[in-house]
Amino acid sequence: MALHPDEFYAHAISAADSDRRLPLARMTGWDISPFESEGLRVSPLRPPVLPEPARHGEDPSDCRTCRDRDTGIWFTDNWRLARITGVGVPLVLMLYPRDHHDMADLPDELAAELGVLSSHIVRHVQALRHIARAHVYRIGDGGAHLHIWFFARPEGQAQLYGSWMPVWDDLLPEYPADVADADAAIVADALVASYGGRRSAGDGSPA
Repeated sequence: MALHPDEFYAHAISAADSDRRLPLARMTGWDISPFESEGLRVSPLRPPVLPEPARHGEDPSDCRTCRDRDTGIWFTDNWRLARITGVGVPLVLMLYPRDHHDMADLPDELAAELGVLSSHIVRHVQALRHIARAHVYRIGDGGAHLHIWFFARPEGQAQLYGSWMPVWDDLLPEYPADVADADAAIVADALVASYGGRRSAGDGSPA
């Protein structure tokens, strides 16, 4: 059984200094880190907050993602894919079930579709010119409606390897929207050909 929240905090804080700051370690020492360790310090580790605050969309009637179920670049009856704007890497896509589900309550048939569909999306993103890899993330602390991130890593940018990539994305200047839109359309067309579904009608709604 996992440690109780207070036990976890006590365990973690035992490695901290008098200001509750943990030492820099592991990730900040990687050569792909976006930060130089000199002058960098860890924020104080705060005690646990219980009960945890509710995520957005815990009540489906107040879920923005549900309200946007007809917005995206590609659709099936069960899924929609949208391009996330204002990012620094070449392309960020988000896959959502059109009905209100999180990962833990996803019906088995949709879970099976998610696995196959994610593989198709990765395949098509990585087929884009000058894209080396498609990173896939599921976080889930901010929203209760399942959302899967697909980040396109630009070819040759070795510092954007691995788990630091979303941080680099936040630091980079905004990527040209017209280029990202064109690549997103290529991925959507490839999905229609390989998986089925339908493209956006041009206004972001299902065709």
